[in-house]
Amino acid sequence: MRDSVFNCCFVPPTPAAVVDDELGRRRNATQPLLRSDCRFLIFFDFDETLVDECSDDAVVVAAPGGSLPGWLKDTYRPARYNEYMQRVLAYLAEQGVSPATIQGVAESLPPCPGIPSLLRFLQSRPPCDFEVVCVSDANTVFIEAWLQKAGFRPLFQRVISNPAHFDEDGRLHMRPFHAHDCQRCPVNMCKAEIVRRYTAQRVQERGGQPFQRVFYVGDGANDFCPSLTLSPRDTAFPRRDFPMHRLIREMEEAKPGELRANVVPWSSGEDVVHTLQKIMEERP
Repeated sequence: MRDSVFNCCFVPPTPAAVVDDELGRRRNATQPLLRSDCRFLIFFDFDETLVDECSDDAVVVAAPGGSLPGWLKDTYRPARYNEYMQRVLAYLAEQGVSPATIQGVAESLPPCPGIPSLLRFLQSRPPCDFEVVCVSDANTVFIEAWLQKAGFRPLFQRVISNPAHFDEDGRLHMRPFHAHDCQRCPVNMCKAEIVRRYTAQRVQERGGQPFQRVFYVGDGANDFCPSLTLSPRDTAFPRRDFPMHRLIREMEEAKPGELRANVVPWSSGEDVVHTLQKIMEERP
């Protein structure tokens, strides 16, 4: 059975009170309620979009000697990185790497240029402006640790990622987010399906009221697929000269008009801020 896009949030180390939200779903009391009147919906990738590194690769520095043994590296298979990372996390636990060390690595990941300014801009807006969601093929523990440390967790209404948790022995377990049939994406996650389902479900919950615009900010090849779900009023923000941007350019050359969304490449989060400011000044 596939995970609901709403059932993938981090479980805090100290159990929080659990309450029913207005959507009839169980949630931690610290998880924000979803508003029904936000004008815009904005999705963010995590690795090399919010943070300027791949969090899975960065955690390797916690291994003895700061690297993985060759036999473990050789187990990687294309499109099955999630399975590979499960083996890496098991190895780190066997080597005695503590949860505190792993979370410390995640917390210390540097943000991408201008991303703190972009997130502060979103924080400064009235609550009815933006519904902010993170969609990532990393895992919930890494993302939650970084967002909490950086002070941006309250901004994100949902964190959608591969579910992860530390067991009583301190091993970090991660499982795939869902199964899907998309041939473009890794076997554990298709972000296009997530974006499509999340947006449709939210519109239904808003009484059929669509968002004025949907935005997607990303960098990787797996961020190209969700950009294809966007409408002509929406905007894809690919990180300039990263795989998402290159794939968009290739499609625009090979199949003009196939990608319906506006495309605004970014090198700094400030580029996204400027575009959002212009859009917000337009009439709905």
